[in-house]
Amino acid sequence: MEYHVGGVTGQSPKPKVVFVLGATATGKSKLAISIAERFGGEVINSDKIQVHDGFPIITNKVTDEERAGVPHHLLGVLHPDADLTAEDFRREASAAVARVLAAGRLPVVAGGSNTYVETLVEGGGGAFRAAHDCLFLWTDAAPDLLRWYTAARVDDMVRRGLVGEARAGFDSGADYTRGVRRAIGLPEMHGYLLAERSGADGGGEAAELLAAMLDSAVCEIKANTYHLAATQVAKIRRLSALDGWDVRRVDATPVMARMAEGAPHRETWEAVVWKPCEEMVSRFLETAAVDDGDNAAAAAATAGSPAALAPMTAACRLRPQLVQLQY
Repeated sequence: MEYHVGGVTGQSPKPKVVFVLGATATGKSKLAISIAERFGGEVINSDKIQVHDGFPIITNKVTDEERAGVPHHLLGVLHPDADLTAEDFRREASAAVARVLAAGRLPVVAGGSNTYVETLVEGGGGAFRAAHDCLFLWTDAAPDLLRWYTAARVDDMVRRGLVGEARAGFDSGADYTRGVRRAIGLPEMHGYLLAERSGADGGGEAAELLAAMLDSAVCEIKANTYHLAATQVAKIRRLSALDGWDVRRVDATPVMARMAEGAPHRETWEAVVWKPCEEMVSRFLETAAVDDGDNAAAAAATAGSPAALAPMTAACRLRPQLVQLQY
């Protein structure tokens, strides 16, 4: 049997995995969930911040409603103070992919940590890529609109309670180089929250100072978010040049342009993002599995051993690990 994605045609009995890449705020989660809904899949999170429990607004985790009943793996499962190295992620994500395939479903790996994705695909001598057919979808947008939308999303996070969430979890001695506290939005709020806690919350000049500090923190969050997005785009461009990476860019610029105008954008998203991606995934999946049992076994072997099919270890899930995250 044949599959056809773009200009690539061939025979393959290997199990298939879809990856959704993209800078922050380009709609990766929405696309991944839509693919999972349409093709009977499950989403495997590849965001190094969203893997942690806690701070759902600041980490911008998808809500239960947004998940639309689609199972998610490696999302909010790690202790807030723990670190998950790229190799840790490769182990856990490989096991999650194997479990999803064993259930006869489509793994959809989505998230903004491209080092995680590269290590999963290329780590261990490229074992994962050798054992799976991979389709990489890249949601991208023009830089000026991406800058606008990242700022607009920060404003929305503030409206939804970013400040209160940061305040509730504030620790004046926090280490912002580890765990979930590396998330953009927490280090930037430190000075403001420290001043607030120190009693600089009176009237007059003190109140004005606090307001100015908050405005400055929000501006810094916006700048750092856009810087992250630009860095992610550069990494994806590098990945797209690697041998064996068939990265398909989908331009979401028209969607963001409609949003910037305050105009309805659902139909635009369906036309310029969803329909092309749906078609690419449909073609990618045209190859029927030669033997589902063999495919599941191959995926399990890639994960390392039958034990790798077990859920994330309790130690990884519940207690901090003294490991520095690899970038």
